[in-house]
Amino acid sequence: MNDPLAIVLSFLYVFAVLGVAEGLRRALKLPVEFTRKVVHVAVGMWAFGTVALFSSRWAAMVPPLSFVVLNFISYRRGTFAAMETGEKSNLGTVYFPLAFAGIIFLFFELSRALVVLTLMPMTWGDAFAAIIGRRFGRHRYRVFGATRSVEGSAAMFSFALLSVTLSGLVFGLDVARALGFGLALATVATLAEAISVRGLDNLLVPAACAAVGWAMRGWVL
Repeated sequence: MNDPLAIVLSFLYVFAVLGVAEGLRRALKLPVEFTRKVVHVAVGMWAFGTVALFSSRWAAMVPPLSFVVLNFISYRRGTFAAMETGEKSNLGTVYFPLAFAGIIFLFFELSRALVVLTLMPMTWGDAFAAIIGRRFGRHRYRVFGATRSVEGSAAMFSFALLSVTLSGLVFGLDVARALGFGLALATVATLAEAISVRGLDNLLVPAACAAVGWAMRGWVL
């Protein structure tokens, strides 16, 4: 597929996700924190679309970098209501596409698999850490001013491990390498999420996973 068409499809996909999330929020009276995570997971899963459709690293970076700007506008004006909490100290929706673009820049021409694998802990682990931590978190702890729960961190680790391992299998890794890669990324992602405040997990978790992914790139290449 040519890259201009891939860019158009990327925008159509993300705007469709935002539209569905906003429709669900209004129709079912869902809390923004829930629809925000629906958007988060759906957009993160576009990593598969990115590596499948684009041929150029630079073209692949256009959609996420565009959403850095668009999400900042939404952060200021509440344009995309389904993903805005109104917390003016939390720039997580801006940081996530920025991290997405950084992962593409680092890995796209080296290994399409690494693009996906290093984004999965943020996509699935962070989303379920927030959902389960808020709903079931009873055992709280603080690290560098960030308050987390044991239950939320366990969800972060579990869903990061599961998503990375399954994605590794999709890309042809054997079970041992997929599981080993999953364990490494899940561990570092959980630690990075535990110390993150004010949406910085959307930068720190992908950055930590990218560092480990780079160190373990021989497992995938």
